[in-house]
Amino acid sequence: MKKTVLSNSAPTPVGSYSQGILASGNFLFISGQIGLNADGIFAGDDIVSQTEQVCLNIKSILEAAGMSFENVVKTNVFLVNMDDFGIMNEIYSKFFNVSKPARATVVSPQLPKGALIEIEAIAVL
Repeated sequence: MKKTVLSNSAPTPVGSYSQGILASGNFLFISGQIGLNADGIFAGDDIVSQTEQVCLNIKSILEAAGMSFENVVKTNVFLVNMDDFGIMNEIYSKFFNVSKPARATVVSPQLPKGALIEIEAIAVL
Protein backbone atom coordinates (compact mmCIF):
# COMPACT_ATOMS: atom_id res chain seq x y z
CA MET A 1 0.00 0.00 0.00
CA LYS A 2 1.32 3.46 -0.84
CA LYS A 3 0.16 7.02 -0.33
CA THR A 4 1.39 10.18 -2.03
CA VAL A 5 2.73 12.83 0.36
CA LEU A 6 2.45 16.45 -0.75
CA SER A 7 3.51 19.59 1.10
CA ASN A 8 2.44 23.01 -0.09
CA SER A 9 5.56 24.39 1.63
CA ALA A 10 7.85 22.59 -0.81
CA PRO A 11 8.04 23.22 -4.55
CA THR A 12 5.72 21.38 -6.90
CA PRO A 13 7.61 18.56 -8.65
CA VAL A 14 9.25 19.65 -11.90
CA GLY A 15 8.69 16.25 -13.53
CA SER A 16 6.67 13.06 -13.37
CA TYR A 17 7.24 12.22 -9.72
CA SER A 18 5.79 12.81 -6.27
CA GLN A 19 7.45 14.79 -3.49
CA GLY A 20 7.18 11.71 -1.34
CA ILE A 21 5.64 8.27 -1.17
CA LEU A 22 4.59 6.69 2.10
CA ALA A 23 4.86 2.92 1.65
CA SER A 24 3.29 0.34 3.95
CA GLY A 25 2.48 3.19 6.34
CA ASN A 26 6.04 3.20 7.70
CA PHE A 27 8.51 4.08 4.94
CA LEU A 28 8.67 7.55 3.40
CA PHE A 29 10.67 7.91 0.18
CA ILE A 30 11.39 11.58 -0.54
CA SER A 31 12.25 12.44 -4.12
CA GLY A 32 15.38 14.46 -4.78
CA GLN A 33 14.85 18.03 -3.62
CA ILE A 34 16.64 21.01 -5.14
CA GLY A 35 16.90 24.57 -3.83
CA LEU A 36 13.57 25.81 -5.16
CA ASN A 37 11.14 27.42 -2.74
CA ALA A 38 7.38 26.73 -2.76
CA ASP A 39 6.97 29.32 -5.55
CA GLY A 40 9.42 27.40 -7.75
CA ILE A 41 12.17 30.02 -7.46
CA PHE A 42 15.73 29.21 -6.39
CA ALA A 43 16.46 30.43 -2.87
CA GLY A 44 19.74 31.79 -4.22
CA ASP A 45 22.50 31.02 -6.66
CA ASP A 46 24.98 29.77 -4.05
CA ILE A 47 25.48 26.45 -2.28
CA VAL A 48 24.57 27.90 1.14
CA SER A 49 21.11 29.16 0.20
CA GLN A 50 20.33 26.14 -1.97
CA THR A 51 21.39 23.63 0.71
CA GLU A 52 19.29 25.41 3.34
CA GLN A 53 16.27 25.43 1.02
CA VAL A 54 16.71 21.75 0.15
CA CYS A 55 16.70 20.89 3.85
CA LEU A 56 13.64 23.07 4.45
CA ASN A 57 11.86 21.29 1.59
CA ILE A 58 12.72 17.91 3.08
CA LYS A 59 11.51 19.12 6.48
CA SER A 60 8.14 20.19 5.08
CA ILE A 61 7.64 16.86 3.30
CA LEU A 62 8.59 14.96 6.46
CA GLU A 63 6.11 17.04 8.46
CA ALA A 64 3.36 16.40 5.89
CA ALA A 65 3.86 12.70 6.62
CA GLY A 66 3.92 13.22 10.40
CA MET A 67 7.68 12.76 10.65
CA SER A 68 10.83 14.76 11.39
CA PHE A 69 14.54 14.60 10.59
CA GLU A 70 14.86 12.06 13.40
CA ASN A 71 12.95 9.57 11.21
CA VAL A 72 15.40 9.82 8.29
CA VAL A 73 17.55 6.71 7.93
CA LYS A 74 19.27 7.34 4.58
CA THR A 75 20.08 10.28 2.32
CA ASN A 76 21.80 10.63 -1.02
CA VAL A 77 23.43 13.99 -1.75
CA PHE A 78 24.28 15.06 -5.28
CA LEU A 79 26.65 18.00 -5.73
CA VAL A 80 27.70 19.69 -8.96
CA ASN A 81 31.02 20.60 -7.33
CA MET A 82 32.69 18.45 -4.65
CA ASP A 83 34.48 21.58 -3.45
CA ASP A 84 31.09 22.51 -1.93
CA PHE A 85 31.14 19.41 0.31
CA GLY A 86 32.37 21.19 3.46
CA ILE A 87 29.83 23.99 3.25
CA MET A 88 27.02 21.54 2.41
CA ASN A 89 28.02 19.29 5.31
CA GLU A 90 28.01 22.20 7.76
CA ILE A 91 24.47 23.26 6.79
CA TYR A 92 23.22 19.66 6.49
CA SER A 93 24.48 18.98 10.03
CA LYS A 94 22.30 21.79 11.42
CA PHE A 95 19.20 19.93 10.22
CA PHE A 96 20.41 16.37 10.87
CA ASN A 97 21.94 17.26 14.23
CA VAL A 98 20.59 14.55 16.55
CA SER A 99 19.96 11.44 14.51
CA LYS A 100 22.49 11.25 11.70
CA PRO A 101 21.29 9.01 8.84
CA ALA A 102 23.46 6.90 6.59
CA ARG A 103 24.54 9.03 3.63
CA ALA A 104 26.23 8.91 0.26
CA THR A 105 27.53 12.04 -1.48
CA VAL A 106 28.42 12.00 -5.15
CA VAL A 107 29.25 14.51 -7.86
CA SER A 108 26.73 14.96 -10.62
CA PRO A 109 27.86 17.18 -13.49
CA GLN A 110 24.36 18.51 -14.03
CA LEU A 111 21.24 18.67 -11.87
CA PRO A 112 17.65 19.67 -12.73
CA LYS A 113 17.10 23.35 -13.55
CA GLY A 114 20.80 24.09 -13.01
CA ALA A 115 20.69 23.34 -9.27
CA LEU A 116 23.95 23.09 -7.32
CA ILE A 117 22.68 20.39 -4.95
CA GLU A 118 19.99 17.74 -4.75
CA ILE A 119 19.15 15.54 -1.76
CA GLU A 120 16.83 12.54 -1.59
CA ALA A 121 15.85 10.83 1.66
CA ILE A 122 14.27 7.73 3.12
CA ALA A 123 12.52 7.95 6.50
CA VAL A 124 10.93 5.31 8.72
CA LEU A 125 8.10 5.90 11.17
